[in-house]
Amino acid sequence: MNSLLLAIQGWAIALIVLSCILLIGLIVLFVLVPIKQWFVALVSGAHISMTRLVGMKLRKVDYKLIVNTYIMARKGGIELDVVDLETHFMAGGNVDRVVKALIAANSAGLDLSVELAKAIDLAGSDVHEAVETCVTPKIIEVNDVAAVAQDGIEVRVKVKVTVKTDIHELVGGAREDTIVARVGKGIVSCIGAAETYNELLENPASIAEAIMSKGLDDGTAYEIVSVDVSDIDIGRNLGAKLETEEAEKNKQVAAAQAERLRSMMVAEEQKMRAKTQEMKASVLAAEAEIPKAIASAIREGKFGVLDYYKLKNLQADTAMRSSIAGIEQDSGDGEA
Repeated sequence: MNSLLLAIQGWAIALIVLSCILLIGLIVLFVLVPIKQWFVALVSGAHISMTRLVGMKLRKVDYKLIVNTYIMARKGGIELDVVDLETHFMAGGNVDRVVKALIAANSAGLDLSVELAKAIDLAGSDVHEAVETCVTPKIIEVNDVAAVAQDGIEVRVKVKVTVKTDIHELVGGAREDTIVARVGKGIVSCIGAAETYNELLENPASIAEAIMSKGLDDGTAYEIVSVDVSDIDIGRNLGAKLETEEAEKNKQVAAAQAERLRSMMVAEEQKMRAKTQEMKASVLAAEAEIPKAIASAIREGKFGVLDYYKLKNLQADTAMRSSIAGIEQDSGDGEA
C-alpha cells in the first residue's frame, strides 16, 4: 500500500514538473518566436523558419517589415532569399523600396538583379523612382542659358531635356546636375558658333540637334531621349556696348595724352621764359659795362669828347626814330 502511494506521488511530481517545463517552453516560445508573423508567412506561401525569426528578433531587426516585404516579393514573382532582405536592412537600406523596385522592374521587363537594386539603394538613390524613370522618362529643365553670337547680340535660351534612367549606370554614374551643366555648355557653344542671332531665331532646332550630336549623356546615369527648345529671347547688344566702352576708353587715353603734352609744353614755355630773363640780364650786364669802357677809352686818349657827343647824338636820333616808328606802327594798327 505504501509503495503504491509512493509511486502515485512520484508520477504526480513528474507530471507537475513536466507541466512546468511545458509551460515554460510555451512561454519562451510565445515570447521569442513571433508566431503571428510565422503563421502569416506560412499561409502566404513565403515560409520563414522559426529560428530565422528568432534570430531577427534577437538581432533587433524589424522582422515584421522583413516578413511583409518577403511576402510581397514572393507574390510579385521575385526570387530572393529572406537573408538578402535581412542583411540589406542591417546595412541601413530600405527593403520596402528595393522590393517594390524589383517588382516594378519585373513587370516592365527590365533586367534588374537583387544585388544591383540593393547597391543602388545603398548608394543613396531612390531605386524605385529610377525604375519608374526607366519606363516613363522625366524632363529636366535648363533655364536662362545666355551667350553671345558672333554679331555681338546676346541670346537667352531655355530647353527641356527628356531623359530616362540607365539602371546599369546608376551606381557611379553622374547625376542630373552634370546633365544640366553639359547641356548648358552645349548651348553656349552653339550660340557662339552662330554668325548672327537671326540664324538661331530662324532655326531653334539647330540648338537641339547640336546638343544631341555631342553625346552629353556619356558617363551619366541617364540617357538623353530628346532636347526641345522651349524659349529663345534676344538680350543686350553686347558688341555695341563693348565698342562704346572701347571708344570711351580711347577717349580717356587721348585726353590723358593731350594733358601730358600740354603740361610738357607749359613746362617748356616756363623754361624758355627763364632763359629769356637770363639773357636779358646778360644784356643789361653787358650794357652796364659800356659807360665804363667809354670812360676808360677817354682817359687813355683812344676816344675823344667830340666822338662821345657824336655817339650820344646818334643814340638820341636812333631812339627818336624808334619812337616815331612805334607811334606809326600803333596808329597803323589802330586804323586797321
